[in-house]
Amino acid sequence: MNVKQQYFSRSDISFMEKHYRTHFVNSLGGFKSVCLVASANNKGNLNLAVFNSIVHLGADPPLMGCILRPDSVERHTLDNILETGYYSFNHIQQSFYQAAHQASAKYPREVSEFEATGLHSEYKNHSSIPYVKESLIQIGLKFVDRILIPVNGTSLLIGSIEEVYVHGDSIRPDGFIELSTAGTMAGTGLDGYAEVSKIKRLSYAKPGTMCRELDY
Repeated sequence: MNVKQQYFSRSDISFMEKHYRTHFVNSLGGFKSVCLVASANNKGNLNLAVFNSIVHLGADPPLMGCILRPDSVERHTLDNILETGYYSFNHIQQSFYQAAHQASAKYPREVSEFEATGLHSEYKNHSSIPYVKESLIQIGLKFVDRILIPVNGTSLLIGSIEEVYVHGDSIRPDGFIELSTAGTMAGTGLDGYAEVSKIKRLSYAKPGTMCRELDY
């Protein structure tokens, strides 16, 4: 099937209108993990922010990361994490994705996004980690490192997974988490949200043997 494609050079992208270019480039990477990052300062003041740059960094030790924008302006989430050392990633479900997106608004430091959006905070076994109560998959993290990316002033925030809470029916016999069962949404660009449905899982690929569909 022949599909007509539009061509864009590096120069074409550079000369795009700013907001057009931002949406265009942010959408190029395809569907992304989008989470609410919950944090608090030492006074217990809570913050909630939307991040669509969550990445898996390793399973042993279990590490996750996210990309932070340049701290040339106030970054409440970053300040809280550096102050306390703890934070959480909370999957976004369809039942509250609009409230979750509202957390991306630039509220002043003294305003809690939990209160502004109507979402609810909770603390569990680890008393230093705040979570979004509405989320069915919650990941508690401890700050490990922050790596500066000089080319654009962003940085990679690395956290170790300290505790996890997963929707009970989502874990398969081999440990695979079926995100569609929990209703986890994917992100596209800066403001797009998509429902996720499982198609198939495939067996481990080996040379000389075609992979097969798994039953779970």
